[in-house]
Parts: sequence; C-alpha cells; structure tokens
Amino acid sequence: MDYFRIQGGRRLAGRVTVEGSKNAALPLMAASLLTDGELKLKNVKPLADIENMNALLRELGVQTKRTGDALSLTSMDQNCVHARYDIVRTMRASICVLGPMVARRRKAVVSMPGGCSFGHRPVDLHLKGLEALGAKIELRNGDIIATADRLKGNTVFLGGPNGSTVLGTSNIMSAATLAKGRTIIECAACEPEVVEVADMLNKMGAKIQGAGSPRLIIDGVEELSGTEYNVMPDRIVAGTYAVAAAMTNGDIILDDFPYDSLLATLDVFREIGVHVERLDDKDSRRCSVRVTSERNLKPATITTQPHPGFPTDLQAQLMALLCLAQGNSVITEKIYLERFLHVAELSRMGAHLNRQGPTVIITGGSKLIGAPVMASDLRASASLVLAGLAAEGETLVTRVYHLDRGYYQMEKTLNSLGARIERLREEKNSPVNVEAAANAS
Repeated sequence: MDYFRIQGGRRLAGRVTVEGSKNAALPLMAASLLTDGELKLKNVKPLADIENMNALLRELGVQTKRTGDALSLTSMDQNCVHARYDIVRTMRASICVLGPMVARRRKAVVSMPGGCSFGHRPVDLHLKGLEALGAKIELRNGDIIATADRLKGNTVFLGGPNGSTVLGTSNIMSAATLAKGRTIIECAACEPEVVEVADMLNKMGAKIQGAGSPRLIIDGVEELSGTEYNVMPDRIVAGTYAVAAAMTNGDIILDDFPYDSLLATLDVFREIGVHVERLDDKDSRRCSVRVTSERNLKPATITTQPHPGFPTDLQAQLMALLCLAQGNSVITEKIYLERFLHVAELSRMGAHLNRQGPTVIITGGSKLIGAPVMASDLRASASLVLAGLAAEGETLVTRVYHLDRGYYQMEKTLNSLGARIERLREEKNSPVNVEAAANAS
C-alpha cells in the first residue's frame, strides 16, 4: 500500500492544466451501452475509477481502447447484462450502467453497490425512476434485476431527503432517451456533470431540454449514434489546487479552469482572501486563472448544498484552508451528514476543530504540525495532503489509493509546482512502518 511523505512549508508556484472530470466521465462512459456506434471521449485520465469502469464495460461486451487521454468505446455484445459484485464494489458509480442497459438491452443485473466510508448512499431513487418508466425491478442475492420490453415515458420525481440525486438523474435521463414518448424529470440535479451527460446524449441524437435546471424534458428516440466528446475540466480538482495555492501563499496559474461551475466556491474564496483572477476572455467554462491569496486569511461560514451551492466535494479541502484563517469559521454539511472523517486526522496535525452533529467549528490561526495521518476517502485524502503542504515538518499520509480514484498523479502535479512529496510503498503486513518512517526522519 502506498503512502505520501510530505515536507511542508514550501511555497507553490507555476502552471498546471486541470484534468478532465471523473464525475462526468463515468456516466459518459456508461452511455456507450446506449448505442452500437463508437463513442470517443477526450480528456479522460486513467484514474482508478475510470479504469474500473473500463473493466466493467469490457465485461458488459463493450470494446474499449485508450490512446493517450482519449477513450474509444464500442458496444459489441448486447447479451452481456451482469455487472458483477467483484467490480461494482470498487466504485459506487457502477450503478450508472443500470439505466442504459435496461433501455438498450431490455435487461440489467447490477450488484447492489456498497456505501461510502462517510455514510450510506442508497440507490432507491434510481430504482424508483426506472419503475416509473415501466421497468420491473427485483432484488435477488444482492443483485438489482431490472427488465423491460421497452421503457415508456412518464413523469418522474427524483427528490430525496438531501435533495436531488446526481447519478440518479444521469441514470434516468440516459434511460429515457430510448423510451417511447416523453419523460419529465422533476427535481433533477443541476450539477454541471449532469449537463455534460445531457449535452453528449444530444450529440448522439437524443432530445433533452432543460439540462442545468430542476426540470428535464426528454423525448425518446428510436436509436442513438456514436459521437466524439471532450470531457469538461474537473471542478473539484480545480478547487483543490486553488486551495493548495492559498494554503502555501503561492502563485499558481490553472489552465482549463471551469469558472462557471465554481461560482459558489469563488464567492467563499473572496470572503477568505483567496484571489482568482481571470487571465483570458475565452469561454468561462474553460479559462485560465491566476490564484494568489492574502497573507492573513479571514474566517468564513460555509454550508454545503446541491449545485449551484457550495459543493460537498470541496468541504474537506476548505476545512484545511480555514485552519489557517484568523478567527472562527463554521462549516455545516447538508449533503452527507457524516462526511467528517478528516476532522480527527486534521486535529492530529494541530487543527482546533469542534464537531457538533453536521457542523464543525474551526478555530483558526494556529500552525499546522506534520504528523502521520490516515486517509479515509477521496476528498478527505486531498485535505490531508493540503494540510501537509502547509504544515511545519513532515507529514505521512497513508492509504493514498483513495487519491488515485480522483486525482491523476497528484504528487507529480504538486511537485511540479514546488512541493516535496514522495510516494513510498508500505511493507506488506507491517502496519507500524509508517510510524517508524516518521521516527527515522
């Protein structure tokens, strides 16, 4: 198992390009099940989640080929309908294949995905939506079995206790493209990644209106064709590297910065004292920005919300940043109420954090001190790396395989900006060796 050794206190400066969005690419890849034509996706890094989806699609009869950062996907065998637990358990987004398979192949057998380390994330809205379109749903031996002669358009309400569902919206929208008649999705997710799926499906011949709003209208078509599509930049990666600049008092230019997708985050940055300056007049969905910060950061009050509110996937990173602000900050998590596994690890580094239910009070202004910490999920891992960059001394971050799910070679990107991060391999069956490495340094 790999871990990072980070030497903190180094100012970051330089230029990087934001990689393609993982959360957009996964449902886009699943859309290859909707057509016999070739689907070519550009700007797709070989992240762990992407490669797991590749493996799943190959098992489902899709021929996949990677050329650099481009993926070609062609559905070859429509008789393959079983998404096995061995692959599905590695990545919750595997549920994205459910809707396309039912719509195109009339049957799907998908293992029930597990929960995340920060809480249960049910798929009941996915199933409710497919049932509304006429699919018969059974649960048997841990598998979701969905069948339909042909899906039929209907009105589907996708609101849940914590708002709309991003993957569920993409799943039902994808299925509805081949349904007979009109489908209306109410309380649809408005996230940019959903808009991305709708845009590509329309390029494939779908008829989708309203993407980016809570109401989607989909008129079903008989078939979809292949297409070529350039995946949007990853807004969470962009936000993470912007925080890295702020935490190290750095000066970083980020190319392919998804400005319009991060307006709520940019508003919080302004409040804290982080400056994001547009450098060009290109499409604000992909522009170049320069990120700098004031030396004395200000506290802030943040509540995570569905888009266009502040994204839950940047909550942990902003918590690390606010540890350096002068004064008390408050973060309230409204999407995943248990998404606070990074709190205990940041506290090990000297952060003053007080959690009360879904809220954490951050008493900023103290120095962060390097320490051995353990990553628990993708975004919590990023927050610990960011804290290590700003901390005095050495930080050891274990279980960085979480990072590999959503950041392509993060340590190399940060090292190109002046960080000092080593990726090391922990000896097998030696749980104390990271502590030993810390003591030896």
